[in-house]
Amino acid sequence: MQARRVSAPITSPQAGSYFDLKTRVQNKLLAEIDPSMDVTRTDEVRRTIQSLFEQILTEENIVLSRPERARLFEQISAEILGFGPLQSLLEDDTITEIMVNGPKNVYIERKGKVHRVPITFESNDHVMRIIDRIVAPLGRRIDESSPYVDARLPDGSRVNAVIPPISLVGPVLTIRKF
Repeated sequence: MQARRVSAPITSPQAGSYFDLKTRVQNKLLAEIDPSMDVTRTDEVRRTIQSLFEQILTEENIVLSRPERARLFEQISAEILGFGPLQSLLEDDTITEIMVNGPKNVYIERKGKVHRVPITFESNDHVMRIIDRIVAPLGRRIDESSPYVDARLPDGSRVNAVIPPISLVGPVLTIRKF
């Protein structure tokens, strides 16, 4: 492993931009992960990511409270292993539908009522990465020449994604859970 430059301590996500901190740690983590690692062994990969995560925080002299550290790790591991900001929504059995209308407008349906949730994506590109991660294992693709996908997830949930030029608001995604 290469020597790393130690930066000034960060005492909390508020000391700088939380997004910048997350991006910096995530990029360092991705640079350290062995690309040949078998990602189907989720528990093993998660332990490896946790170990590297702790090492990066120590080397970078990043000081966070236990809840902040746990939150940062969960968000980064969801980006690497799961479906990013949607991961927690997909794991919530009380949610029947997830609707993403661009990076800043995420809604859920719970008990027949639609609610806007305080979850956002970094950009349209971030939404596209998550859409690609969802549809690629299904043998589907989405791009400008094929800007619309309807598919079924292995659990039976329906997925619908539409991107520009058909969508005028950027990439949109709906997951109807069953």
